[in-house]
Amino acid sequence: MIEVENLTKYYGNLAAIRNLNFRVEQGEILGFLGPNGAGKTTTMRILSGYMPPSAGAARVAGFDVFADSLEVRRRIGYMPETVPLYPEMSVGSYLDFMARIRGVSDRKTRVKAAMEACHITDKADTVIGKLSKGYRQRVGLAQALVHDPEVLILDEPTIGLDPKQIIEVRELIKELGHERTIILSTHILPEAQQTCDRVLIINEGEIVAEGTSRQLTDRLARGTLLHVQVAQPGQEVIEALRRVPGVLGVAPENGGVYGVTCAQGQDCRATIATTVVNGGWGLLELHSVEMSLEDIFLKLTAEEATTPMDDQQTEEGRSHHA
Repeated sequence: MIEVENLTKYYGNLAAIRNLNFRVEQGEILGFLGPNGAGKTTTMRILSGYMPPSAGAARVAGFDVFADSLEVRRRIGYMPETVPLYPEMSVGSYLDFMARIRGVSDRKTRVKAAMEACHITDKADTVIGKLSKGYRQRVGLAQALVHDPEVLILDEPTIGLDPKQIIEVRELIKELGHERTIILSTHILPEAQQTCDRVLIINEGEIVAEGTSRQLTDRLARGTLLHVQVAQPGQEVIEALRRVPGVLGVAPENGGVYGVTCAQGQDCRATIATTVVNGGWGLLELHSVEMSLEDIFLKLTAEEATTPMDDQQTEEGRSHHA
């Protein structure tokens, strides 16, 4: 459904993205992750027809995003992080206006369907300026759905929502993914893990990892990490655990807990348990610890800048200074 080949975008002499290559299949939800300024917003703007690339190509349903921009826009629903709403309009009139400028024939039916999908039917006559942040986000999602697109590009769709609304939007996105292709940009790592079929991590304009959470974990994990807790900790425990065949390292933590790394393909649990018990140190707990998506993200990307600047602002800044 979406094909990206060697996609590159320069702002002056600065490359926002370089040689991006990826595919998104129909009905797939792709999580697009990366620190601020990594190139996520630039990529989304190119895919939505907002700006042309400097080099490379991107196609949606076989149509080139630059040469066939209008055909691509008919098939894409785009929700930016800050949705350009009109605060003086009611929810219903705003969605009707958006449907009209998109050339929707049966506007009444599509507006009703979009409001129902986003659970804002009861706000149809409410002026947008009087809505909470959460409801404004829902209106933004509804405008992306109003023309019934095949592809949804969502930039931080749950930002500003309360926990209940976040769960509802996540469930809605998964529901929409049965019929649509979705690219979801987010900084909330559990959101990508819970919502997306596959994750693409971008850093400094380049893709550094791609796959399911399990695939990334298997690829990046140096070995199996075990959580071992004993009743009587000490240096002799560390030395004994280090001598266990297959153990790569032992990291002491608080409360008699040790993080023990075993080589890939080796199950050290039984030997570690026997070692602790025979040593008389009292085995309280022993279990494996899986690498989280957050661990993967931090391992692959540089530390984010301390200045609170979002992806869009960073990339716009590059353009202004170029």
